[in-house]
Amino acid sequence: MRRSITAAIATCLLLAGCSSTASRVSSHRDRTGSPQSAGTPTDTAAPEPTSTLAPGSCHASSLDPATTHPDPHCTPGALNPAVNQANIHNTICVSGYTKTIRPPVAYTDALKRQQIREYGYTDTSPRSYEEDHFIPLSLGGAPRDPHNLWPEPGASPNPKDDIEFKLYKAVCAGTVTLAAAQKAIATDWTTAGQIIH
Repeated sequence: MRRSITAAIATCLLLAGCSSTASRVSSHRDRTGSPQSAGTPTDTAAPEPTSTLAPGSCHASSLDPATTHPDPHCTPGALNPAVNQANIHNTICVSGYTKTIRPPVAYTDALKRQQIREYGYTDTSPRSYEEDHFIPLSLGGAPRDPHNLWPEPGASPNPKDDIEFKLYKAVCAGTVTLAAAQKAIATDWTTAGQIIH
């Protein structure tokens, strides 16, 4: 019994660091309908974008870049299992780090076209949207997971980018924890800046 408990703890530590950060982002269903935690390491295989979501089954909260949010059922956010509070100064806080993990344009462009259909936008021009990482790469968001990418109305830069940068600076300065920043963005990016001291 003791041996199986020890093995279970070791497995937990190896797979996810038993991070409470992963549990702070709401659970969601994967594209096949199976329950999955947003903190589950779903980003390691980096497959090409695929979907079983019907056209028009997702809905942005608005088309206004200053207030828009993705559909929480389609884009709840997902975390990068390689980033945690203990290693931020070796990952996200290193200048140029996000460039090393950002998915190629061919991947995000294909996903954007697919998700424009899923979100049922009347304007189907890819130029009208930014394929946004809902939880940004700079805050430990999953790079390629479709649950963390969505066709955000408007061009870049946009108001969300400013909030993301301020949270990033606060996390790297140690005034806000990574988990708190991730939770704030996933809950409501328009009010996320309020956690900065």
